[in-house]
Amino acid sequence: MKNKNQIWIAFRSAFPYTVPILAGFVFLGIAYGIFMNSLGFDAIYPILMSLLIFAGSMEFVAANLLLIAFNPINALFLTFMVNARHLFYGLSMLDKYRGTGKKKPYLIFGLCDESFSINCTADIPKNVDNGWFMFFVTLLNHSYWVIGSAIGGIFGSFVRFNTEGLEFVMTALFVVIFIEQWMKEKKHHSALTGLGLSTVCLIIFGGTNFIIPAMLAILGILTILRKPLEKVEVTV
Repeated sequence: MKNKNQIWIAFRSAFPYTVPILAGFVFLGIAYGIFMNSLGFDAIYPILMSLLIFAGSMEFVAANLLLIAFNPINALFLTFMVNARHLFYGLSMLDKYRGTGKKKPYLIFGLCDESFSINCTADIPKNVDNGWFMFFVTLLNHSYWVIGSAIGGIFGSFVRFNTEGLEFVMTALFVVIFIEQWMKEKKHHSALTGLGLSTVCLIIFGGTNFIIPAMLAILGILTILRKPLEKVEVTV
């Protein structure tokens, strides 16, 4: 009974953090389901892809890959380029996921940008199990995407409208998350470092190639400055 109460408390604590993700994921998921339907795929395709792949933008890319000649090498490298940022997410979550037991495989599978942001910055109450909290954040965000994709896939054949530009919903969502994190922190060294390095890489490498260099630069600089930054936070 005590274990069930802890799980329920973790769920109630995690859910409010995922509410902003709910609107973005469901809305974009519907657009994805409609997009798949417009390409001639039945509703089961976006549902299964969202359930088993759960890769957001890569699922849009995969829809087009399914329509061209089979080229696994090209698909592999394209997937790596689109989702390379998850390498850095995974490295930074090593300590967070330690001790989560059987929940760890799903936490790794379900790691996405939004779950990463929440699990890294959320102020988890002391009476809430960290592992279950992160599990429910991941599970809820995953379910929002699947639900949206299912709605779009099922009703896509009945709705016809131009979905161009709907992907901006996720950009707006990230802006909101960034603002929330900015307001929580007293010092903004990490955020300013990320913004500065991303801007430099954008100028140097261009809009289509700056993500990986920016990630590498941010990871390197923050690793070097980790101890000084921790000392600054402690003294604040």
